[in-house]
Amino acid sequence: MEASLKWLRPFYEIGPFIKRRIGKKQAPAIFLRFGHSGDFMTASSLRVPRWIHDSLVPLFLLTVCPPTVFIFWYVNTSLGGSFINFWQLIHSNGFFYTIREIWQPLFFGSAEAWAIIGCFAAFQLVLMKIVPGKPFLGPITPKGNIPIYKANGFACYLITLTSFFAGGYLFHWFSPTIIYDQLGPILGALNCFSLLFCLFLYLKGIFKPSTSDNGSTGNPFFDYYWGTELYPRIFNWDVKQFTNCRFGMMSWGLILLSYAAKQEQLYGLADSMIVAVALQLIYITKFFLWEPGYLRSLDIMHDRAGFYICWGCLVWLPCIYTSSTLYLVHHPIHLGTQPASTIFLAGAASIIINYLADRQRQVVRAKNGACLVWRRIPHLIDATYTTQTGERKQTILLASGWWGIARHFHYIPEILGAFFWSLPALFTNFMPYFYVLFLTILLIDRAYRHDKRCADKYGVYWDQYCERVPYKIIPFIF
Repeated sequence: MEASLKWLRPFYEIGPFIKRRIGKKQAPAIFLRFGHSGDFMTASSLRVPRWIHDSLVPLFLLTVCPPTVFIFWYVNTSLGGSFINFWQLIHSNGFFYTIREIWQPLFFGSAEAWAIIGCFAAFQLVLMKIVPGKPFLGPITPKGNIPIYKANGFACYLITLTSFFAGGYLFHWFSPTIIYDQLGPILGALNCFSLLFCLFLYLKGIFKPSTSDNGSTGNPFFDYYWGTELYPRIFNWDVKQFTNCRFGMMSWGLILLSYAAKQEQLYGLADSMIVAVALQLIYITKFFLWEPGYLRSLDIMHDRAGFYICWGCLVWLPCIYTSSTLYLVHHPIHLGTQPASTIFLAGAASIIINYLADRQRQVVRAKNGACLVWRRIPHLIDATYTTQTGERKQTILLASGWWGIARHFHYIPEILGAFFWSLPALFTNFMPYFYVLFLTILLIDRAYRHDKRCADKYGVYWDQYCERVPYKIIPFIF
């Protein structure tokens, strides 16, 4: 499957240049994803035609995802959160006319939206630099590079929340409802910026990469979607840490607070909103406490900086991840003390279990297995693997505790956490549960991809781990 796609031949005119820049062995091949060893996964390793994964799927997502964001915003803010109302609108006016009427006024955003985005981004970039924190190393890359980060995420998170409260309520520099009030234009501006930013990253990875972990497949559709560089840096700011953590995840909390402020302004603050926002703030707090672990996760290790991860964190996350709470703004549901308390406790327990599972593996690896897991000596598998450069490495695979229940058991409490912070919206409409469905599909796909990467990396040692822990996600079922 090494032959180039003939129907994409016009796009390969840059091939000779790419070969000169990254070497002849990489340029002709069309690749899909990183293997765990650092190599690309070719389409021949998948059971679908190569052109579907290389071109059709990226083009489909590039075309469908941006308008979807504006549809969700419009349905929540103008159609009562009902997809049925949206379908009736399409039936009356036609699909393309409806999309144009929704998107056109917001396409380029507004001056205020650009100012909000610029101030927030600049504030986060400054915090990344000036807030103290211990340096820590990311995992070694297939080409032998080691990214260096500063562990100041939690402090930056607290500063950001405090600044929002101070600016909105204490000094009255802006209304705390500002994000909700400008959400449509903000999404328009973010979409325009992110599409251009991803183009910049695509070109940067080819012409001026930050490290040797870069390259092009020769297919511009896929390269734009997936990215051409693993750890790009701009003026020594790590791009993925900024887009994923300091913009996407950091903005999530502020957006929620603005939604709550808007509901309070319009209807008074309902206990359903309090429960939903509180659970998500616990989840976001957990994320920033665990940020060093996230920056060592498989996703960061293998996902390049392209549309898939950067546009997703800059545009998809602020809209889709908060959609269930956006729905609540105009649905001030009063649950009552007992139902609200039950939902909150169940959701908080799910989020805490998810955190404990991630931390358990992190601690065991940090102590090289010299610790107890659930008050017992853990069952460990000593694994060796070979890097792309031929260097032999050793690690341990934990098959006890949470990681002895199922190989990806921690996905269950993560999905349950999302379900419980959506549950206060009750079941009048499907909208509040779209994120739960999306997250479930995302994590199931991730489980299969991670198992494939680990099988490629650890070989027989991964087989031993699978014999010890036979279930992928749900014990005794799946």
